[in-house]
Amino acid sequence: MATTKLTWLITGCSSGFGLSLTRAAQANGHKVIATSRNPSRTPELVAEVESKGGKWIKLDVDSRESGDVITELERGGDHIDVLVNNAGYSIYAPVETVQEEEVRTQMETMFFGPLRLIRAVLPHMRQRRSGVIVNMSSGASLDGIPTMGVYAGAKAGLDALTRILAKEVAPFNIRTLTVVLGTFNTNMPNSVVLGKSPLPEDYQGTFTEQVQGLLVSGKIKPNGDKDKAMQAVYQVVAGEGVGEGHQTEKLLPLGSDMTPRLKGAQDYLGHALEVFGSVTNRVDVAK
Repeated sequence: MATTKLTWLITGCSSGFGLSLTRAAQANGHKVIATSRNPSRTPELVAEVESKGGKWIKLDVDSRESGDVITELERGGDHIDVLVNNAGYSIYAPVETVQEEEVRTQMETMFFGPLRLIRAVLPHMRQRRSGVIVNMSSGASLDGIPTMGVYAGAKAGLDALTRILAKEVAPFNIRTLTVVLGTFNTNMPNSVVLGKSPLPEDYQGTFTEQVQGLLVSGKIKPNGDKDKAMQAVYQVVAGEGVGEGHQTEKLLPLGSDMTPRLKGAQDYLGHALEVFGSVTNRVDVAK
């Protein structure tokens, strides 16, 4: 794949990871179809992408018709080789107080939006027997901080779905890649969305309250460089650099703060097996 020029469809390109990955792909001669909810807000970025042979289109991942965009692109001759589900946001609220409307809105953007685009692009990739689906995930899906329960649930749900999807589409030479990201220097820390319901009095002085205070104050400093991270994503997708010889890998963790989270996930599962392994193996039907 390293010598092949690909067509990338990337969501959420007006800033952060989406813009960085767009630039990385274009710098290496690939065609990018960038998307955002409101392209008129970033005319200079639209001009930048289109001046390099790309396209910039309007796409609201919350729309139930969002998959039609892929159908139209394919019909017009833009055969999508790489779909990158990047657009999103996080709402910060304890599980107890988050409103159902907020939960459904979060799931619409972080789970159903990517799923619609995946379902729309798969028939075309399957017919061509080629394609890569990249989902930008989060360390929160492994072990998030208090107030991130709904966001973590949406990410973890898509991660689990993608693991099954990888098995289903492998016979068609379609690959999935889940990118699990730590904290990075994107706009996310500056666009904190708190839940509408106030914290109950019992939460005063708890870690949950402290986290909300830190989020609002902007004192949580990111560890990662988004451009370095997206260069790594580009290389793993294209099979170049750090991705050479690793075209079958399905999970890419990025950010130094991901190392303890991955180790924590290992310990969490290993501890359960150590404590209850004998019970696990004793509940089968008697033979």
